[in-house]
Amino acid sequence: PAALVMSTTLGMIQLAAGALDSSSPGEVLSRVNETLFARIPPNMFVTCFYATLDPESATLSYANAAHVLPYLGRGGNAEELRARGMPLGLMAGMGYEEKEIEVDADEGVLFYTDGLVEAHDPKGEMFGFPRLRELVAEHGEENALGEFLMEELYSFVGEGWEQEDDITLLTLKRSASLR
Repeated sequence: PAALVMSTTLGMIQLAAGALDSSSPGEVLSRVNETLFARIPPNMFVTCFYATLDPESATLSYANAAHVLPYLGRGGNAEELRARGMPLGLMAGMGYEEKEIEVDADEGVLFYTDGLVEAHDPKGEMFGFPRLRELVAEHGEENALGEFLMEELYSFVGEGWEQEDDITLLTLKRSASLR
């Protein structure tokens, strides 16, 4: 059921984004929320971080429906991309805060699912948000951040690890301008 709801949600996002005149992530999430609320079983919901990138200005506009917070690797720090919003399909009439940042040259953004931070080592310790934030702060401006994080995860969990949840990583990196 979760896979079907997720697939349906993706289609709704694509339709809402195409139907709206503006590319407002907050409006897209609000519209999808109303449609999902009317169609999915009670107590079922979807978390989602929705962003649009203007490649000319390197401006990232985003809204969040209770998904884990992406990190922006900037100047040796890892900044959370915060925006308030309830999960999709949980309650009708929800609004979604929208924010905007400019991604500077050589900065990177990490989008990920909670399977990364919730992975456990053999002693039961979670990989966790503090560890992820520290790694992004140290390596967030590198080209192969995703590969680096997966290597760190495999080292942390050890051999014989059984993956409990999906792990998805997406990195966005702005190259230095050639102008």
